[in-house]
Amino acid sequence: MEKEEVLKKIDQDVKANKIVIYMKGNADSPRCGFSAQAVDAVKRLGYPFKTFDVLEDEGLWNHLEDYSNWPTFPQVFIGGQFVGGCDIVTQMYEKGELQQLAKSACEGAAK
Repeated sequence: MEKEEVLKKIDQDVKANKIVIYMKGNADSPRCGFSAQAVDAVKRLGYPFKTFDVLEDEGLWNHLEDYSNWPTFPQVFIGGQFVGGCDIVTQMYEKGELQQLAKSACEGAAK
């Protein structure tokens, strides 16, 4: 896939799903510790989320950084906005900020 096609697909996926994680592996089988930690934090939120395996999609691997301006994986998006990687997501969860962000994105849109 061409870069512009990949970026368009990422944008569509991020906007179509309230919570998205681009990661190594998937929610049931993370393939790195950072991805596992991010999935754990997002699972504890209690909302459905979608994962995309960057190891299985060369376009994502090559161009996700162009979309998010973030060089590492995992990458978490909530409510169509880039939140951060493993450390940021974990810190936000510990402070209760991730829960508020997810609640606003997932429940606010349902009203």
